[in-house]
Amino acid sequence: MAPDPNWLDPGPFLRGVAWLDGGRPVRADPGDLARLPWDTRERAALPIGVRLEFTAPHGARAVELRYRARVPRPTDALRDLAHCFALWHGGRCASESFTEPAEEAVVTIPLPPGPGPFTVHPPESQAPMVLGVRGVGGRVVPAPRRPRWLVHGDSIAEGWWSTRPAHAWPSAAGRTLGLDCVNLGYAGSARGDLATAQQLASLPADLLTLAFGTNCWSGVPCSAPLLYETTRAFVSLVRQGHPDVPLLVVSPVLRPDAETTRNALGATLGDLRTAMEEATRDLAAAGDTRLALLPGAGLLAADDLADGLHPNDRGHARIAAAVAGVVDGCGFAATRAAAGAAGTPGAAVTPGAAGVHADAAHRAFPPPAP
Repeated sequence: MAPDPNWLDPGPFLRGVAWLDGGRPVRADPGDLARLPWDTRERAALPIGVRLEFTAPHGARAVELRYRARVPRPTDALRDLAHCFALWHGGRCASESFTEPAEEAVVTIPLPPGPGPFTVHPPESQAPMVLGVRGVGGRVVPAPRRPRWLVHGDSIAEGWWSTRPAHAWPSAAGRTLGLDCVNLGYAGSARGDLATAQQLASLPADLLTLAFGTNCWSGVPCSAPLLYETTRAFVSLVRQGHPDVPLLVVSPVLRPDAETTRNALGATLGDLRTAMEEATRDLAAAGDTRLALLPGAGLLAADDLADGLHPNDRGHARIAAAVAGVVDGCGFAATRAAAGAAGTPGAAVTPGAAGVHADAAHRAFPPPAP
């Protein structure tokens, strides 16, 4: 495809980006992959949660995206997934444009009347890389940047069994809260790997959420004492890069087959959940006043699970609402607009007043000590 000077660099439009590797958004530090488990490296290559945000103040009637995507092989398990570009506006999905994975192609996405802002969620399964952006009938410009929210977790945080990328709980909560969600969920992994904690510490962030622990029951099993210490160590390493950033820990959500079943080290998921929650409470009691806990056990019911493990869309919406409620209740939302107005990724945010939330299930985020 011949170069066209009307194509805009996609970089300023991209959101949810942690690192770039040769211009491609990736979700682990490309210079530090050797320390990560292979399954984390594999999942980190997919652009989960990466999207484009823009406004159309000059009357554009459509936006075109030039992109490159991996073409699935006939035996690829993901071959039949819809290659869908979803346009969101005003907190809802305005339209979906379906196309085919291609080594290089252009998709045209009609825009509703008005200046926006608009968000396009590209398909994720074939790792599309956006090469250029341009408006049709008028210019499009990057939307103002919002405070950055790093979310680390497993397949549930990655959005498994949500029917669209925008339905995953981090995406849904990010929309509610007005945050730039950076999804660092790694399906099959996220076992409290300390190299991941150090990578999180290296990224700009205005809010952090840790939502791992389920994969510590199976796969590579943990005992409850081990997960207690792992949680403390993980938070400690994150704090080396973010000593004053509000940090929310979400303990594992319901998994019926694991709640009372012991793993190879004798721990049930209930035991592991308790260990993670106790570690978080102990760190807060020891002086980390900007650490909050959302217990995961009561967030979902069995019919919120698509397969007995991963939430369906309703389950993702319930987690998103609970997380957004904690963040709002802790006063962070009251100042997110000021940080977003600065237009700077990683702009500092000062959450609201100190104290304990009325629900008493978690601590509030008081201002950092002077």
